[in-house]
Amino acid sequence: MSPGLPNSGTPKRTGPSLPGLRRKSPAQLIAESGGDLEGHGLRRTMGLFQLVCFGVGAIVGTGIFVGLSDTVSEAGPAVVISFVLAAITCIFTAFSFAELGSAIPVSGSSYSFAYAALGERTAFLVGWCLMLEYGVSVSAVAVGWSQYVNELLNSLIGWQLPAAVSAGPGDGGVINLPAVVVIAMAATLLVRGVRESAGATAAMAVLKIGILLAFCAIAFTAFQDDNLVPFAGHGLGGITAGASLAFFSYIGFDAITTAGEEVKNPRRNIPIAILICIGLVTLLYSAVALSAIGALGADAVSDRPAALSLVVNQVTDSAVGGGIIAFGAVVAIASVVLAVMYGQTRILMSMSRDGLIPRVFERVSPRTHTPVANTWIVACVFAVPAAFASLDVVVNLTTIGTLATMVAVNVAVVVLRRRNPELERTFRMPLYPVSPVLGVVFCLYLMYGTGWTTWLQFAVFLAAGSLLYTCYGRKRSRLVSSPATDPAGTVSPEA
Repeated sequence: MSPGLPNSGTPKRTGPSLPGLRRKSPAQLIAESGGDLEGHGLRRTMGLFQLVCFGVGAIVGTGIFVGLSDTVSEAGPAVVISFVLAAITCIFTAFSFAELGSAIPVSGSSYSFAYAALGERTAFLVGWCLMLEYGVSVSAVAVGWSQYVNELLNSLIGWQLPAAVSAGPGDGGVINLPAVVVIAMAATLLVRGVRESAGATAAMAVLKIGILLAFCAIAFTAFQDDNLVPFAGHGLGGITAGASLAFFSYIGFDAITTAGEEVKNPRRNIPIAILICIGLVTLLYSAVALSAIGALGADAVSDRPAALSLVVNQVTDSAVGGGIIAFGAVVAIASVVLAVMYGQTRILMSMSRDGLIPRVFERVSPRTHTPVANTWIVACVFAVPAAFASLDVVVNLTTIGTLATMVAVNVAVVVLRRRNPELERTFRMPLYPVSPVLGVVFCLYLMYGTGWTTWLQFAVFLAAGSLLYTCYGRKRSRLVSSPATDPAGTVSPEA
């Protein structure tokens, strides 16, 4: 150790004096994640099955139960192509996440990958976008949960919560209390421990897969070819816009990498879980979309918040089936809130560990081995948009923020392949470098389809993040300045 520095493994920068270009080596990120946090670290309690269930829990929810109707409105019967296009984007990017997740198994996910490959400022902006993806997506999912709670109440007792307390101002209400309640319930479960929350997520994931398979079986009994004609009446523009919305249904697979510090044998289990989840969810979504439109037609499904319940009610001529679907949606969407909030807290933990945000986010409870304060701060902050925002606004902004982080991850794969060829990679993506390049192309294509208003909102969001890094993160980064000789700004541990 150098004189005067504490024995804390603090890295020192061997790059230029520009703070935004300094970075950490993969070895440093892994070493730091393995150390104690406030004397009490995270526990590795999740196996492959639990990790797959966690991934399914993070992915399958509002996007298919609520967002399907909006996607059909854009693409018509060609929504099936929109889902496939979104899936292709995810597959190429999933390869990148699988490779980096096996090489750098830390809770920082995309943020940590960018820190190792692209530098501190870019990493902070990626983390900033991840706050948008995980955090705002919690709000969007909670809004969808509220809609299905009302659908379930209507099916069971013929009564719904008044709009004043079950919808935000943009949807004709005052405050969305059910959305706040589901966030509070998820936070309560998360602070109890990873083992407990992982068990609950696994049970809910199995249940919602069963519910969606039952939906497909019912809807296909009323399938008519004529309902798919005209197939692409909305044109290529409609398919592209639909794919951008459909992409929201896949958001969450990247959250698997945020469990890197709590998974047994992460170098093996993370890439396997990612690929299983993408394949399973793609098949499930395609079947649900095709059966729903084939049963009633695109017009009947468009602009219906609880479209799946509607399909089952009309096909079976009974409200019982729709009630079962609504119950499945309530469970499914609750599991998404749980899984996504988990991912959000782990991203913030990694950023706090690097000094880029306040230290309160890295503190782990010695009793539950979970970031308790972090979890409740996240719950309180994102309960606000859940209570007052409408779903369509947050969906578009979340989609473009997620796509931006995925562009960074695809680029990071290429950079680390060239800069760190010796890095242990238990999974190497096929068709390199074609896969990451196509991942970038498809992500940019879907970003284009979100519309100029969303781009403007995203630009303002990025500008705010850059300002925050300049005023706070850059000055408090735990990288210690030292004479620079390496233009890349590599960071190495203290000798």
